[in-house]
Amino acid sequence: MWAFIFRRLLYNIPVYLGIILLVMLALRVQDPVYAFLGKSPDQAQYDRIREDFGLNRPFVVQYVDFVKKIVTLDFSERSWDKRMPVNELIATSIPPTLLITLPQLILTGAIAISIGLIAAFFRGRGIDKTLVFLTVLGMSVSYLVYIVMGQYFGAYWLNQKLDAELFAVQGYDERLSTVGFWAGSPVDALGQWVRYCALPVMIGVIVAIGYDTRFYRAVMVEETNRDYITTAKAKGVGRTKIMFVHMLKNALIPIITRIMITLPFVITGSILVEYYFNIPGMGRTLIEAIRGKDFPVVQTFTALFAAVFIISIILTDVLYALVDPRVRLK
Repeated sequence: MWAFIFRRLLYNIPVYLGIILLVMLALRVQDPVYAFLGKSPDQAQYDRIREDFGLNRPFVVQYVDFVKKIVTLDFSERSWDKRMPVNELIATSIPPTLLITLPQLILTGAIAISIGLIAAFFRGRGIDKTLVFLTVLGMSVSYLVYIVMGQYFGAYWLNQKLDAELFAVQGYDERLSTVGFWAGSPVDALGQWVRYCALPVMIGVIVAIGYDTRFYRAVMVEETNRDYITTAKAKGVGRTKIMFVHMLKNALIPIITRIMITLPFVITGSILVEYYFNIPGMGRTLIEAIRGKDFPVVQTFTALFAAVFIISIILTDVLYALVDPRVRLK
């Protein structure tokens, strides 16, 4: 297995280097200094900024230098906009993202798989049609609409009715990003998480559950036609055991595929949710860097995201072999 992982990593090195190359070229289609300073900067200021940012060096030198920093995990280059090291931006933006995306991923997977199992087992009946209708309805509404409606009814309107701030319309408690706050005051920490993160998590679950449920239902419907299901029913195996043991176990390959596809977004975060709820996660930080023409942050975050995607693809193949003995890593 380790030999397979090593080979896959070697195969993906040219892909990864190509991604970095394309990103750096795209950021330099127009002069980054003009993008940062505006259309008519003073020539002395232009030369000074170009030298400070290291853009007076040949592009090949810049590319090799950035690759070296990635290999050595040296992200100490300073942000052009916020004037702070990029590694500090990464360190401060990952915890808020994880506090939203991890619960969202777990809840979405558990609920969608359960609904998919139930809908497939009662295929064609009223409960199946109702669940399919609800999932299609959920998929038909824009993510942004859910966010706006959630902020108004789930936060502002509900808080007015309860005369208490149950959910915040926007904002984030920086203490949630520290381990000491969770260890010292777990009840207070959970309360602050509910206030600032629970509503974005619920909105994310509602949006994702429609897409995932339709996928899992299709997988489970295919499994219900297998011979082992017919044999289990003939032997008198209970419906619950057939659903949550036999069907679920044999459908793990597509389930793993679906989960691993969404796994990179646990790190990258949800750009819309973080932006509209003013949560300082990876998604919002990247959007602010793009708007501020902060190229060191953009290319570093892009390189990080690409690495997460490649690793998740390799892990998917490894998990295939672990859950299905018929799969061999060659």
